[in-house]
Amino acid sequence: MGSLGLCLSVLFGFVSLTWNSMVIIETNAMPPPSPVKCDRNGCTLYNAYGVWNDRKDCQVQRVIYPETEEELLLAVAEANKKKLKVKIVTGFSHSIPKLACPLRNSSILISTAKYNSGIDIDVKNMTVTVDSGVGLGNLIDKVEDAGLSLVVSPYWEGLSIGGIVSTGAHGSSWWGKGGVFHDHIVGISVIVAANASDGYAKIIQLDAQNPLFNAARVSLGMLGAISKVKISLEAGFKRSITNIYQNDTNLEDEFMDLALAHEFADITWYPSFHTTVYRKDDRVPLNTSGDGINDFIGFQPTPIFISESTRSAEENMEKTQDIEEQCALASTLVGYKKSLANGLKNDGVSFTGYPVVGLQGRMQASGSCLYSPKLIQSTCVWDRRIKGLFFYESGAVFPASNFGDFIRDVKKLRDFEPSNFCGLDIYIGFLMRFLKASEAYLGHSEDSVAVDFTYYRANDPLTPRMNQDIWEEIEQMAFFKYSAKPHWAKNRNLAFFGVKEKYPKFNKFLEAKKVLDPGNMFSTDLLDEIVFGKESANVEGCAMEGQCICSEDRHCNPRLGYLCQPGLIYTEAKVCRHSF
Repeated sequence: MGSLGLCLSVLFGFVSLTWNSMVIIETNAMPPPSPVKCDRNGCTLYNAYGVWNDRKDCQVQRVIYPETEEELLLAVAEANKKKLKVKIVTGFSHSIPKLACPLRNSSILISTAKYNSGIDIDVKNMTVTVDSGVGLGNLIDKVEDAGLSLVVSPYWEGLSIGGIVSTGAHGSSWWGKGGVFHDHIVGISVIVAANASDGYAKIIQLDAQNPLFNAARVSLGMLGAISKVKISLEAGFKRSITNIYQNDTNLEDEFMDLALAHEFADITWYPSFHTTVYRKDDRVPLNTSGDGINDFIGFQPTPIFISESTRSAEENMEKTQDIEEQCALASTLVGYKKSLANGLKNDGVSFTGYPVVGLQGRMQASGSCLYSPKLIQSTCVWDRRIKGLFFYESGAVFPASNFGDFIRDVKKLRDFEPSNFCGLDIYIGFLMRFLKASEAYLGHSEDSVAVDFTYYRANDPLTPRMNQDIWEEIEQMAFFKYSAKPHWAKNRNLAFFGVKEKYPKFNKFLEAKKVLDPGNMFSTDLLDEIVFGKESANVEGCAMEGQCICSEDRHCNPRLGYLCQPGLIYTEAKVCRHSF
């Protein structure tokens, strides 16, 4: 194993010692920075990773931080009175596309980072009403303290409720109301522009009886400023999780059976190793023995020197195109994650065996890198203040009816050369989660499978990546051959090309926008490019980072031998491949 493998071996050994024996050492986690940074020249909005898809800064003249609903209302009114555009940003800013980026000189940015204190639990009616800036982790804790549970949530707890609602974030389930957070919402308050006689802004309260409700449940920030969200709860329960490792031979025929048999099931697929991990995940009664937690390895605090050394070694491996070392590393990491149950801990400290049973609130989401004990400085591995991991994250949502065919195609591509997929398996392989059909206009109209895959991103936009043609072919296969919908908060720009055609109720969403935001106060050209799937002008090198699909060699990097070529399995794909 080379330098990167050694580095990450040290990393996972350190993580194991740190989290399985807290008496040995503690880490001084640096909480993520504010997404907005201001100086005398104005403000810059970053996402959590520090770089937008187009690598251009998002600049704005002014940022407002309301702390109450009344202050949020006044901020929207002031902007409307001055005929300014408005974009809302959360305290976390985890969206990869520029959904929240305003126009520099004719807009204001409103942050909900300080509008985060209101959590009103109605135990009798089993609902909770929250300010839109409330963090998911905080909400989960408060709900559990009341003896209740949120049924579903995203896996990462470092999100605001308003951000979750705006982008359709989700967990995994085909049971009950399903695994998408917005399908557990029973009410939502939105602040919209109004006439002068109404004070230039007003609060609209929506519920299932209102025809605008299904537009507001996934709004992309286009309808108004989300003020409060009312969410249904259930009596508190525990979860029991067992991860089953097996060969991927029958994956395309078994994924539905797993989702139907286990309420919160998901699947991780490591194609280079022909391995699947079936998560058998079910609710169990509160009196079931177990005090486990889910402290997902990828969301644990990592010492800065480890993150930076890892990235440096990864860059060297990419530079030398060392596929052998990459696969050795992937094998090591998959083995470590298996031995540590990917962060599941039976007693809150260590993993001792399956099943791992714990309270829903301690199993449904994780994010320990957000918090801080003391000694060695650490962060989330993607923290933009350090030279840590830097990657793309693609998220595609397939109709369950054709997902098996997608798996078969990926297997054909894998079977050309399994080692080509080691770069994917270094991260999370393919993570598959289950989403139930939704009535939300920008939700998924049939039972679906959401697939996430993460892969290396170069520091320079024109620098080729090892096996980048493989990831580009999978990306185009997903979004164009199989018409997968892109996750609104993830993906490179090409994933959104033609996206509006994939939503049968897209026009209903636009009709609702005309009612709630007739002056397009909450829209910008950047947002419209994403939502309407507009293709930008094809320029030299644009395909190297997914800003376009290549049609000429100049869209790749011909100087370094990367030319525009057809896909290996999906020949209609056009990818940048090293050709001489």
